[in-house]
Amino acid sequence: MKTKNKLFGPIMLIAASMIWGLSFVAQNEGMNHVEGFTYNGIRMLIGSAVLLPLILFRSKKNNTKLTIEEKRSIVKTNIAGIIPVGLCLFLGSNLQQFAFNYTETGKIGFLTALYMIFVPIFGLFLKKKPPFTIWIGVVLGLIGMYLLCVGSSESFSIGKGELLAIGCAVAFTVHIMVIDKYGQKVDSLVLSCGQFFVTGLLSCILMFIFEKPSIKSILDAGIPILYSGVLSSGVGYTVQVVGQKYTDPTIAAMLMCLESVFSVLFAFIMPPHETLQAVEYIGCVVIFVAIIIAQINPKSKKKNQLS
Repeated sequence: MKTKNKLFGPIMLIAASMIWGLSFVAQNEGMNHVEGFTYNGIRMLIGSAVLLPLILFRSKKNNTKLTIEEKRSIVKTNIAGIIPVGLCLFLGSNLQQFAFNYTETGKIGFLTALYMIFVPIFGLFLKKKPPFTIWIGVVLGLIGMYLLCVGSSESFSIGKGELLAIGCAVAFTVHIMVIDKYGQKVDSLVLSCGQFFVTGLLSCILMFIFEKPSIKSILDAGIPILYSGVLSSGVGYTVQVVGQKYTDPTIAAMLMCLESVFSVLFAFIMPPHETLQAVEYIGCVVIFVAIIIAQINPKSKKKNQLS
């Protein structure tokens, strides 16, 4: 892989993390007006709607003539990838959203970040053996996330909220692995648009079953929902899909964990200008060090020395 491609993937994933970090401000505001399924359902459908015109425009521009069999084959491949990716996103996003009803934000951030270590563990079952530097990075990353998100808390116990957050981490782990599998087969925009539609549709169905949404409450949360739908969903997750094509899944997981770091930085920059304790700043530094170490591949160095 060329150096340009090696840099392109991580840059895309860092950009996605920045977008998601800023979306915490929007999510906190939005949840003051609507419930979890309502928020996720509407924002995901908006994310899907944003991408649909781009897909249609590009398909007309390409104007490639395909046979009926070729079209059917593409549709089958797309559906085979969209459904599992969409289900994982649906589970992960909603488990995380409802965890906020039972536990602290810092604990949820730390437990969600467990997908950093779940990804290489799950990868072992797929006969993928990452270099030892990635494991060092994973351990340091978890320490950093702990310092950043839980270091200032008085206690850390496992309750209903914690279990939901752990379930979210598992769902996002599978989400990363499934994208790694189907991202090479399904067009990035189509896969991203499809997963939003699946997540939005299922969330809206559950919204009408378990919640009581009103037009007024949705309009009150309009700006946060639009931000989450257009940028966090439509742009952020699409950039993730594209970035993962050029990045190892374990490293991709760690880069996307920068979401928590950026959320802290944006909270400091934007009103009401929240400040961090010293231990939380140390956590940020540890995470960046972990990412650098995780991207060092001893095997590639040996190959370069032999060549």
